Amino acid sequence: MVYERIIEALAAQFELEPDKINRNTDVMKDLGADSLDLVELIMTLEDEYGVSVTDESIYECKTVGEIADFIEAMIK
Repeated sequence: MVYERIIEALAAQFELEPDKINRNTDVMKDLGADSLDLVELIMTLEDEYGVSVTDESIYECKTVGEIADFIEAMIK
């Protein structure tokens, strides 16, 4: 659920087809995201799942899978 939502958000944000993004996609290297792009993604996820994520913790996550696992751990 979280994984799919992240893919939807990134696909819309970077105007890509969702099937071009997978668990191993490095958000910064493969998609060219910068810190503002990450902040936008995190704000979307925070609003949607009712969690609060620190900037430091999210920068440790590099791939879509790592971000999904991180958010899923927070909502459990």
